[in-house]
Amino acid sequence: MDKEQINALFNRFEDACYLHEGVECWSARELQEILGYSRWENFKVAMERGRKACEVSDNKVLDHFRDVTKMVGLGSGAQRPVEDVALTRYACYLIAQNGDPSKPEIAFAQTYFAVQTRKQELVEKRLLDVARVSARGKLTKSEKDLSGIFYERGVDERGFGVIRSKGDQALFGGFTTSDMKRKLGVPESRPLADFLPTLTIKAKDFAAELTGHNVVDKDLKGETPITKEHVDNNAAVRRMLAERGVKPEALPPAEDLKKVQRRLEGEEKKLVEAGRKSKRGK
Repeated sequence: MDKEQINALFNRFEDACYLHEGVECWSARELQEILGYSRWENFKVAMERGRKACEVSDNKVLDHFRDVTKMVGLGSGAQRPVEDVALTRYACYLIAQNGDPSKPEIAFAQTYFAVQTRKQELVEKRLLDVARVSARGKLTKSEKDLSGIFYERGVDERGFGVIRSKGDQALFGGFTTSDMKRKLGVPESRPLADFLPTLTIKAKDFAAELTGHNVVDKDLKGETPITKEHVDNNAAVRRMLAERGVKPEALPPAEDLKKVQRRLEGEEKKLVEAGRKSKRGK
């Protein structure tokens, strides 16, 4: 396949893309022609193989293969409705993967949709990383604010550590902070929250926010009543999670947050450098 053919196919795939209910899709009727299928019946067989592959991969078929109606023109100038399918990028990838790679159109589509799908996965992964880093930053701020509130009400740094530890024990169903570190393989010198998934980080943050609000609202003073308040709030958050089938202590550890932050910072530096090179090239 020469460069001219590649450019032509690339433009056809790009031009065929449209938005269906806000989702990037391709018309099965158009994709049939681009992939070199002369008969709709034959392409329906390829789509059915794609549907089965989608189901096997534990994805909802209807999220990627949506039956629609398309109007086509007749020789007389009139139009009639024909069956069509709105295919997501992932659906197109599955169809191409089940096609004949000896056909140039299929070989190109396999690469085109594989690369584009991978790009989407990378975007989603980065957004999840950013959300986790943001949640961790929010928890750090909440705990700093909480420490200030405690200090004003007669709790020193040692007491704050005790209260926070007992709060963890209530959230994690009896597991202490040290227990959770051993369970998740967290180095003793590192904060447990740096290895928790985003959901658990947000749960801890919510409990801290509740405690801060209630300590002020109820005008609590001293370690004993404040400890009870914090434990009660963490226990309440745990019950809420349990009602949705989530046990914080049973969730697997997340990637070391320091590594995530370094990766994000590295990506940002590359973007800045790319922008500088682009300006120099003008």
